Amino acid sequence: MEEEKKSLVNEVASAGYDAAEKPFDFIGTDSKTALICEANPAVKEKIAGTLADMKFHVTETASGREALKNMRFHVYDLIVVNENFDITDAQSGNDVLNYLQNLAAATRRNIFVALLSDNYRTMDNMMAFNKSVNLIINTKNIDDFAAIIKRGLDDNQAFYNVFRESLKKLGRM
Repeated sequence: MEEEKKSLVNEVASAGYDAAEKPFDFIGTDSKTALICEANPAVKEKIAGTLADMKFHVTETASGREALKNMRFHVYDLIVVNENFDITDAQSGNDVLNYLQNLAAATRRNIFVALLSDNYRTMDNMMAFNKSVNLIINTKNIDDFAAIIKRGLDDNQAFYNVFRESLKKLGRM
């Protein structure tokens, strides 16, 4: 009999607790956090610099396994992930995107996901919906990352503002 292979998500989820895997020891209640899942060092540096300027506490990851371990104990406000980040098996796809697509709606709603893509147009809302992300940024437009991400975050805030205010009034947030 052949043993079933565990997916990376299941493998990380079943691991024991290790405090070293927590990305932040302490951050303030109004602090924003971001996770960058990008292999290209030049692109990663540009994104990290922009997000640091926007007052995000930034975590950079080198692998899908590391990203999933970080997400295990912290719900990030913003995740920037390349569509080709740490893909080892073409059939299973991007483990980070697969994990995000399967999150509960109440959790996922609080995470802004920006997908870096070589294939899709920047700000393509229909493809973003199809990929279960909030925003698509074509890698050709990475020099305009600051303006694009700011607009995407502002649009998302405006879109969910009434919903979040209603949840606060009902005491559910």
